[in-house]
Amino acid sequence: MNAGDTICAIATPPGEGGIGIIRVSGEKALDIASRVFVGAGGRTVRDYQTHTLHHGELRAPDGKRIDEVLVAVMKAPRSYTCEDVVEFHCHGGPLILRLGMEALLLSGARLAEPGEFSKRAFLNGRLDLAQAEAVMDLISARTEAGLRVALEQLRGALSEELGRLREGLVRLLVEVEAGIDFSDEDITFISAQGLANGVTVVRDRITQLIRTAEDGRIVREGVTAVLVGRPNVGKSSLMNALAKADRAIVTPIPGTTRDVLEEFVNVRGIPVRLLDTAGLRETVDVVEREGVRRSHDALARAELVLAVLDGSEPLDDEDRRLLDLARGKAVILVVNKSDLPPRLEPRHLKGLTEENRIVWVSATASAGMEELRDAIRDAVLKQGLEPSEGVLITHLRHRGALERAQASLEQVLLSVERCMAAEFVAVDLRAAVNAIGEIIGETTTDDILDRIFKEFCIGK
Repeated sequence: MNAGDTICAIATPPGEGGIGIIRVSGEKALDIASRVFVGAGGRTVRDYQTHTLHHGELRAPDGKRIDEVLVAVMKAPRSYTCEDVVEFHCHGGPLILRLGMEALLLSGARLAEPGEFSKRAFLNGRLDLAQAEAVMDLISARTEAGLRVALEQLRGALSEELGRLREGLVRLLVEVEAGIDFSDEDITFISAQGLANGVTVVRDRITQLIRTAEDGRIVREGVTAVLVGRPNVGKSSLMNALAKADRAIVTPIPGTTRDVLEEFVNVRGIPVRLLDTAGLRETVDVVEREGVRRSHDALARAELVLAVLDGSEPLDDEDRRLLDLARGKAVILVVNKSDLPPRLEPRHLKGLTEENRIVWVSATASAGMEELRDAIRDAVLKQGLEPSEGVLITHLRHRGALERAQASLEQVLLSVERCMAAEFVAVDLRAAVNAIGEIIGETTTDDILDRIFKEFCIGK
């Protein structure tokens, strides 16, 4: 990327739509946009005040009319990228947008790379690195909880928290390095106990943040849950009930489901990738046998197992084998067909899973489904997700940096306890400061930036 280039990209999703937006940003954005836009009275983009919207025509360099558009002008530094930005609001046809892009490219712009608009916003100080990542989280959020967490991060809640922690460590580092610089003067800038106390406060808060990482990952990325059980226990009916749609074919014939069906569902604010599988049993049917094999694969990669039992039938050896296969994973026993005369008693289920992970439902009568949603939420989250609980760590990159900061601070406390030289303490303190700085972009490398922004879509 050359920061001096003027870049352009389509900022709306592919396909037909009511409106399609082309975004232009850079030093020459106003000049380039003026070459392809003609407003009322022959005015060009250069003639307009910042943060105004104007009607006119988008034209090719040869003067051929492309579309009737609205143009939005946002002059530096009051724009998303802190550069001059122009947006063309066209009719949302793919051909119109392609011709508009061609006109801009022929007029001196270049095609933006993935995430380049957001990268410029970061490099120009509009966003820090954690906020830039939150932009993509906001776009890809599947639930209100994920949206809320992304909005909080975009607002700067995580950055403010980490900034305070980093600033506290910087102040301690200044004290330690001052003591090194003036060691001949016999001046004490900070006592060993004062240093240990300050480091402990920061370390403990970092530990708390790391504990939120798994819940944050689940809210951002979701969890994979698999419905498994014998044929005809009601797995497909349960999938339809959870998805609130006729996603899977349901018949009284055992073995109807031959492949793994997938659906994303919102369960109490958690994005759940729900997999419906073929019934697990021995079979001579070639197609069903392949379905059973895929069911085993789905079970192996799932983070949560919804083991479905038929409450109108007694527990049998196939049910027990299924629970053995799920051993070591988070398991919820879903006893289906509670609307039929029961032949499976609660005492038969004792010791098979945790008491709070047995739910009695009727998928066809929609009974017990709210209790099942609560059980799924409780099984995958270690803590609640209320706004009052503060920030969540949602990225593996953030967690790794915090764990390195935590390890460095542990080493600082060990060095203080062993009365080691201040130089050793300063090295570990600086490592912790840098690790936290990586998250918000205070200390980072081009490689990290490239990896982050390449995950963005073009036009953002």
